[in-house]
Amino acid sequence: MDAELVRSWVEGWVVSRGAAPPVAESWGFTVDVGLSGQVTRHVLPDADESLVRKLTETATAPGTWLKVFLPQQTVAPWVAPGWRFDDDGFLMSAPLHPTAVGAPDGYQVRTWTRGGVTRVLVLTRDGAFAAHGQVAVPGPGRTAVFDQVETSAAHRRKGLGSLVMRTLGNVAAAAGSSAAVLAATAEGRTLYEFLGWRTHGPLTSLVRDVPPQIQET
Repeated sequence: MDAELVRSWVEGWVVSRGAAPPVAESWGFTVDVGLSGQVTRHVLPDADESLVRKLTETATAPGTWLKVFLPQQTVAPWVAPGWRFDDDGFLMSAPLHPTAVGAPDGYQVRTWTRGGVTRVLVLTRDGAFAAHGQVAVPGPGRTAVFDQVETSAAHRRKGLGSLVMRTLGNVAAAAGSSAAVLAATAEGRTLYEFLGWRTHGPLTSLVRDVPPQIQET
């Protein structure tokens, strides 16, 4: 996986999520997230069998995550007991160009910016949630990171995902970004490719579970 693309994703993701600044390691990055279900994440741009075996054997704290840019079936034989796979994902990128956008009939769009993160919220006419997403721009001219794009099940196939993505793109372009990156779910990937995003490869997530209780015999 392209190391600079991964670096851009990590640097923008920590801004988007309010996580600690990434710490550079010989093999990638460590990020303190600080949530009960995700205390720390290790991002491995160029993982191989020896590295995955080593980290899954030595990182034993529950709530530790590994992000590996290889298919799950490749990684699975290398993983020590006590870890589980999260949903499959993909790292994607796209150039940014200002685009005319407008909300479909019956919807309204709100945006606000705080701490380097702009959030886009799509509501129905009566104020019900329909879709949202956010974008972080780590600095002028830096790669933007799109994050947490979601459309309510009741409002899908109405162009709201495209509306959110294009609105985020306009925000990032206005902030000086010429490119963006995101981590897509398998479901979201279809929309993003339709909008011109390029898939660079798989993004496999592993989570360290709470260890089982030791039973006395």
